[in-house]
Amino acid sequence: MAEKIEKDAIRATVGMLRINYPKGTRVELIKMDDVQAPPIGTQGTVTGVDDIGTIMVDWDNGSKLGLVLGEDRCRKIK
Repeated sequence: MAEKIEKDAIRATVGMLRINYPKGTRVELIKMDDVQAPPIGTQGTVTGVDDIGTIMVDWDNGSKLGLVLGEDRCRKIK
């Protein structure tokens, strides 16, 4: 039962992320704790949200690192 509730919560969260960050949304990086992270302030375009809630971004500097829910932060700019 608890596993089903957890899966339903993940599905709902992913669904909300997909609504709030549709493909084409422009974002600006605020925080990413990764040695390969783009510099803070880098802008990019959302290409989608995967099934675990990672916001996939094509950063303007060529990076393709995704934003991890609860770890990284960005803001919408368009």
